[in-house]
Amino acid sequence: MALPVAFFGVFFAYPVAAIVARGLRVDGVWRLGRIPDVVADPGIRHVLWFTLWQALASTALTLLVALPAAYVFARLDFPGKQVLRAVVTVPFVLPTVVVGTAFLALVGRGGPLDQLWGVRLDTTVWAILLAHVFFNYAVIVRTVGGLWAQLDPRQEEAARMLGASPFTAWRRVTLPALAPAVAAAALIVFLFTFTSFGVVQILGGPTFSTLEVEIYRQTSEIFDLSTAAVLTLVQFAAVGAILAVHAWTVRRRESALRLVDASVTARRPRGAGQRALLGGVLVTVAVLLVLPLAVLVQRSLGAPGLGYYRALTRDDGGTFLVAPITAIGTSLQYALAATGIAVLVGGLAAAALARRDAGRLVRGFDALLMLPLGVSAVTVGFGFLIALDEPPLDLRSSWILVPLAQALVGVPFVVRTMLPVLRAVDTRLREAAAVLGASPWRVWREVDLPLVRRALLVAAGFAFAVSLGEFGATVFIARPDRPTLPVAVARLIGRPGDLNYGQAMALSTILMVVCAVALLVLERLRTDRTGEF
Repeated sequence: MALPVAFFGVFFAYPVAAIVARGLRVDGVWRLGRIPDVVADPGIRHVLWFTLWQALASTALTLLVALPAAYVFARLDFPGKQVLRAVVTVPFVLPTVVVGTAFLALVGRGGPLDQLWGVRLDTTVWAILLAHVFFNYAVIVRTVGGLWAQLDPRQEEAARMLGASPFTAWRRVTLPALAPAVAAAALIVFLFTFTSFGVVQILGGPTFSTLEVEIYRQTSEIFDLSTAAVLTLVQFAAVGAILAVHAWTVRRRESALRLVDASVTARRPRGAGQRALLGGVLVTVAVLLVLPLAVLVQRSLGAPGLGYYRALTRDDGGTFLVAPITAIGTSLQYALAATGIAVLVGGLAAAALARRDAGRLVRGFDALLMLPLGVSAVTVGFGFLIALDEPPLDLRSSWILVPLAQALVGVPFVVRTMLPVLRAVDTRLREAAAVLGASPWRVWREVDLPLVRRALLVAAGFAFAVSLGEFGATVFIARPDRPTLPVAVARLIGRPGDLNYGQAMALSTILMVVCAVALLVLERLRTDRTGEF
């Protein structure tokens, strides 16, 4: 635990505490009275209300749209199921900047809705809600569907034989068993939408602002650090409450059910109802998930002769100090470094948490590992600039600063992927190797590593994908001569002109392809024992 605790202490807790202290402490005196003043401000209260409202609406809409797909993947077997599973998961690993850009291409200026009916939704709340459903669809499908596939269908069949209707059997038997998984997935969706930044920043315009966007605005545009610090504390408290409830629902999910092999529960569609449901899910996936990405690719090809892609190789001396195409190599280098850090830190943390003799303090650290997913990435990024500016931690001019920020987001995915597999390793194998004289290092190398190697590769793939798309913290610390792909996309969208817009679409398409390839590799490596995110 030494390295994970030190890593999170230095590169997460210290920067966040530094930015909060900078905002609430003046001349050595804490200005705690600033907290009620900020919360009482009508503008801030509107931001808080919209943040809560859109998160609840996004979560409810995602559940409504994705639960039928969870049933289809859990109970039905059909050709192309594995390919469709990968297609469904692609949006989740896409950077939020790409998601926002894809929906901007779909519902914004010159998009299909604008061309066919003259309707633009790019500055409406519906664009934000639909983008959130697009982004979180896979969370419901994979989390709820993964458990649904392992529920014994004979229990529901017994209720049907006793006279219950299909809906009654599902409501009285299946739904109570699924409730912990549905609650856990809904809380994760709520967490992601509550802290939404890239999607709202691109689609919301000046009209809509979430708590995360407001922190960014107060920090980088108004330079009001005291207000940003108060909003950070509010978000920190909300995220802590969400994670506490999530941990409780996960414990219920782990202890309340008896599961069966998922491979024997899926059957070919039978009857008109199941075929209609499968068709409806396929249409939903095509319209909600595939169409925005297809429009994104189409808009990137709008200029003759791949003009937008060729423009990426030129340095215009305005938006960037270098040609935008260099962001691809920079992002890959940063993501690989961040993946190495995340695998090392997350692997050690998972190994410590997997021990059956782990104390309560160690188990409590498990919940803290999830905080970087919910605490303002904007605060972390700006905190890096403020806190890591003096020896021996003067890293502002170092290239490692960006991978460190990206690794903070990757570590939770590494832990969540590896922990179930490490807990499943039979301790008697380790004990037998130790009795035969193997050192602890050799026990890990010859017993644990062969069993967890595939999960380790999956964890590395997820860490790579999320590091590649990290935007909230990177936008503060990426150097002008070394922009990452998400930062480059955001800067291009922020400048007027069709050429800049087209280049943003081209870079987003490249980023989407890289993430999709990484996901397809993960699908080849994934096994049922690596768990679901």
